[in-house]
Amino acid sequence: MTTPTATCPETVATAPASSPVPARQHGFLLPVVGGAALAHLLNDLIQAMLPAIFPLLKQNFALSFGQIGIIGLVYQATASLLQPWVGLVTDRHPLPYLLPSGMVMTLIGIGLLATAGSYPMLLVAAAVVGVGSATFHPEASRIARLASGGRFGTAQSTFQVGGNTGSAIGPLLAAAIVIPHGQGAVAWFMLIALAAIFVLYRLTLWVRRHGQAQARSLGQGHAGGLGRAGVVRAVAVICVLLFAKFVYIAAFTNYFTFYLMQRFGVGVQQSQVFLFMFLASVAVGTFAGGPVGDRIGRKAVIWVSFLGVAPFALALPHVGLFWTAVLAMLIGLVMSSAFAAMVVYAQEAVPGRVGMVSGLMFGLMFGIGGLGAAGLGKLADVHGIVWVYGVTAYLPLLGLATALLPDTGKRRA
Repeated sequence: MTTPTATCPETVATAPASSPVPARQHGFLLPVVGGAALAHLLNDLIQAMLPAIFPLLKQNFALSFGQIGIIGLVYQATASLLQPWVGLVTDRHPLPYLLPSGMVMTLIGIGLLATAGSYPMLLVAAAVVGVGSATFHPEASRIARLASGGRFGTAQSTFQVGGNTGSAIGPLLAAAIVIPHGQGAVAWFMLIALAAIFVLYRLTLWVRRHGQAQARSLGQGHAGGLGRAGVVRAVAVICVLLFAKFVYIAAFTNYFTFYLMQRFGVGVQQSQVFLFMFLASVAVGTFAGGPVGDRIGRKAVIWVSFLGVAPFALALPHVGLFWTAVLAMLIGLVMSSAFAAMVVYAQEAVPGRVGMVSGLMFGLMFGIGGLGAAGLGKLADVHGIVWVYGVTAYLPLLGLATALLPDTGKRRA
């Protein structure tokens, strides 16, 4: 892998040459970053609805844990395989209306999920929703960076916290709308997809008018990046860290409800409330990670995120219901701070390829999460879900690999 060179760190869809927009220096543009975060909230709310209704689908279609894991794998593998390619293509050839068009695919996927009458159709619906997610994350992350005014960590964490908030709200809406009224009630989530299409269309208009000026402004002081050997080492370490983080997170997002139901005998709706508590803490931790990373550095945030959560993870399989809820929130709060730091670290390591790097990071997130969900489901079928939580408690210790991350270099004057 070679380190690409570029005159500016972003590639954007711009207004036609006949109506140029003068280049102006902008600070942190909260309306734009907030709009990207809102779109992320709506997108990930829909994505979180799918695992939240797994207990309903398991009962309706008499599925095993392994089959539930395959549904998660199909959705996340579709998203993960496409996202780096979407980012790579749009780095070179901007597709200004890709964001709203991708959300149309999500809209179609929701309709298929609401009407699916067989297990194969559930897999098709999951794949279509995955395609929509693949088009969203690289481009929306690019918009957040363009509007950051140089505060990349803050912009990325704000963008990411929108997704985490949506992931937290999704199970609550699923518990309130889908669980009581059945699979057909999934169609109500099409309204959320329509709202997301509107927000993304407005963001697209902003990028066409102001994107190139923002990119030139950011390009005046971007980091120098890493050499080939540094990039290879950084990618290897980040893959280890992403594996540890998202396999462990997959244990919660896909199977925490089953764990609570089997170990403590709680009901489906009550278990969704506990899942919401975990996901809400993830949202809070994500928001804190970016600004802190802008101040103290990305590697410091990653260190704290992994090693700080290890004692809580190791204790969780051995406590009662109350302390399970407390530890789950602490785990979500501490561990979630790492992702925004890792995304910005990777963008600084390979300047000029924001779309590709963002797509790769989000793609690895979905791919590792999907493989983790499938693998954990198979293990749960064989050994039980309680055993799975005992084993995955050791994953945060892989955060020791952070010591091998190279520095991304000093910022140019």
